Amino acid sequence: MIFPRFSLSRPALSVFRLALIALALSLPAAHAETPPHKPKAKHSKSKAKAKTKAAAKTPVTGEYANFASWKEARSFIDMMVEKHGFDRSELEALLNKTRYVDSAIQLMKPAPPGKPKNWTTYRARFVEPIRISAGLAFWNANADALARAEARFGVPAEIIVGIIGVETIYGRNTGSFRVLDAITTLAFSYPETPNREMRVALFRTELENTLLYAREAGIDPFSLTGSYAGAIGLPQFMPSSLRKYAIDFDGDSRIDLRSSNSDAIGSVANFLVQHGWQKGAPYVFPASVSATNAEGKAAWDRFIGQGLKAQFTADEMRRDGVTPGSELPADTLFSLVDLQNGAEPTEYWLGAANFFVITQYNRSYFYAMSVIDLGRAIRSARDK
Repeated sequence: MIFPRFSLSRPALSVFRLALIALALSLPAAHAETPPHKPKAKHSKSKAKAKTKAAAKTPVTGEYANFASWKEARSFIDMMVEKHGFDRSELEALLNKTRYVDSAIQLMKPAPPGKPKNWTTYRARFVEPIRISAGLAFWNANADALARAEARFGVPAEIIVGIIGVETIYGRNTGSFRVLDAITTLAFSYPETPNREMRVALFRTELENTLLYAREAGIDPFSLTGSYAGAIGLPQFMPSSLRKYAIDFDGDSRIDLRSSNSDAIGSVANFLVQHGWQKGAPYVFPASVSATNAEGKAAWDRFIGQGLKAQFTADEMRRDGVTPGSELPADTLFSLVDLQNGAEPTEYWLGAANFFVITQYNRSYFYAMSVIDLGRAIRSARDK
């Protein structure tokens, strides 16, 4: 799921890969499972659109909270009236219909410490037979839209298919929370955490964008359902990302990430391009590292934890004990990706710029590698 600036390694959550999906921000494990949709057969060359037939879900409901009387909410209402011209009485009435969702609060609380990260276990959640089979059907049913997206944006079909698969299993798992309820609850009652202030600001921005999107699209904001963090549709875009990056890719003059596979495909590709995707550039290369000293340190250790950006040359990494497992392209920057495996040895990769573009969807090495591996597995199945 696209959940900007959050450090999440569990995606629908999508972007914010997220889930989150469990966390359901963009990661699929945190979303409530729903019956699978049945992708249409590969469409003809006519302008017929492939629509996701997701099973109907009963939205998660909360309790009455009279949000419009809350001090922070009243300040928010003042801002929406002054900045965006909303009618005060209508906005007050809307917030008084909005429900407090305690389960969203509980899901936002940090997981208890103790269990180490395990890449092998994480990967198995996403690169598995059901998701690969659903991804193959999705690719075949939407081959034309995927080919158009690749031609227009330069993002390979396998990456787009990988993201939508990790986020929502191709529309099976888009979440059943009313977006307005979840985001309002988190905007004004976020749990006590070290980064609470930052997250409160983020969710108030998302609430602002939810209301603006509903007004612009001419829809009832209560009709929007999604993850417990408010991520929407097949690609799990947060409302701010939906307004900024979502596009009409099926030509029907409206943007629908909940029902239009084509719009979801084009929007994922546009998001990646807007975050720096380089056409034809690589993602990752396998690597190994030299032994550490008695203190567990080595020269290559300086490459760990250096942010979500490719910034080192292959030569300087080799000098400090990083050995690529294959030939590397010239004039390309990398960073060291460490995929921790609990008590087992850590797996190392060299991430190029496009790898870190994927992490802008969900700020997690595990997420980005799952997207890449799932996409490759589906492409391999399709090539057979």
